[in-house]
Amino acid sequence: MSSPSPPPSWDWPNPFIHEVRVEPHHIDDFQHTNNVVYLTWMAKTAWEHSKVLGLDFPSYARLNRGMVVRRHELEYLAASHEGQRVLIGTWITANDGKLRLRRRFQMINGDTNETLLRGLTDFVCINIETGRATRMPQEFVDTYRLTADVAADRRG
Repeated sequence: MSSPSPPPSWDWPNPFIHEVRVEPHHIDDFQHTNNVVYLTWMAKTAWEHSKVLGLDFPSYARLNRGMVVRRHELEYLAASHEGQRVLIGTWITANDGKLRLRRRFQMINGDTNETLLRGLTDFVCINIETGRATRMPQEFVDTYRLTADVAADRRG
């Protein structure tokens, strides 16, 4: 009888976790999850976390403000394969209270607890009608509070 695997080793405490399962359409010619799928999972996880925090698209529309991607950074560490569970953890690690927000991500194989990917996304607040960068409304400042203290993401 096998013993249960240890809990995932997250880079920072208390991530928001979104779980996915690797489906056949996620697999590329190398027989592992295509790299673009990981990026899609990051975006979905960020959006799910935002909704749990209380900022969904109707909230964005009401405020005429939204957070859009400026930059992604992904470090692929191991492959995932069809049928495996992937746990995607995210933390808000920077928010300047004006324009910019950063999220960090870690993906862990839910069966082996191996870290598959570490990544980050930088967001910028925009006016939805014009598409131009604009100052965050106070609701964004209050809602998108830091959930992890990452020294490299501190802004002066």
